[in-house]
Amino acid sequence: PQERMKVRMHEKAKKKTAEKYSVQQLLQKTEECMDSFDFEMAGLFCQRALDVEPTNLQVLDMLGHIYSELGDTQKAKEISFLAAYVGHGKYMYLGQIHTGQEAVDYYTRGIHVLLNALEKQETTTAQAGAAAQPDEDPELPTEKDVSVAYCSIAEIYLTDLCMEEGAADKCREFIEKALQYHHDNPEALQLMASYLFSTERNQEGKDYLLKSVGMWLPAQKHSAASSTTGEDIQNEIPPYESRITTAKLLIESEEYEMAVDVLEGLLEEDDEVVQVWYLSGWVCYLQLEKEKEEGMALKEAARSYLTNAKKVV
Repeated sequence: PQERMKVRMHEKAKKKTAEKYSVQQLLQKTEECMDSFDFEMAGLFCQRALDVEPTNLQVLDMLGHIYSELGDTQKAKEISFLAAYVGHGKYMYLGQIHTGQEAVDYYTRGIHVLLNALEKQETTTAQAGAAAQPDEDPELPTEKDVSVAYCSIAEIYLTDLCMEEGAADKCREFIEKALQYHHDNPEALQLMASYLFSTERNQEGKDYLLKSVGMWLPAQKHSAASSTTGEDIQNEIPPYESRITTAKLLIESEEYEMAVDVLEGLLEEDDEVVQVWYLSGWVCYLQLEKEKEEGMALKEAARSYLTNAKKVV
């Protein structure tokens, strides 16, 4: 009951603050207090502003600075990481809802925020020392996040901006950066395969594709067979749309059995996607045609051997 009362009082105070002062007014009060070196009062005003707008980057940055001035390095670090997480998430979202160069610009800004956050994390870890490393927080940005962001840019140069001058070179550059930050990222490996196929380097493309699929498909099949889905396995499995592309590339590479495995996994996940049903039917047809061709080739080989045997006799 006491905890519930405290939450209700906090919500009431937050609402009252929002009604009485705007965020800009609260920030102005914060700055006035900081100018007079009253950081404790500045922290109170800034915290009120954060209560009103929890994802306001200006407020988060200012609060982090105030905690640093007060000597509370732990809270300063937490606020700094939160600002980075909020910041990069916002830019990634904006990148997703825009197209072309606009999307590239947003993703680039998001990557800049991520890299700054990673640099701060490294500094904090180094200061803490190997014996006192902080627990891994799933909310904090990771190198995989950077890799995924670079993949998003590379994909734009492979699709929306493919006709731009130097698009192919930029596409490869961003894929290589994605692999630099996470060399086992299945999405990045698959993008490299797509890039190589588009430049008619088919065998290299196939090698990257098989490496990409090998990063997650065997584990997924084992997981499905044992009726358990570990969180680590789930995190490594590429998004649904990406796996549809995987199936298409496998079909193009004549890796029909592997394509069937990918498509079956997609149908188990969602059996209402028409494209997946179509691809499943198409790969079955291609398998049948391949068997017919192989059968005809075997018949021709048998005929040739028997004809030669007859000549020898």
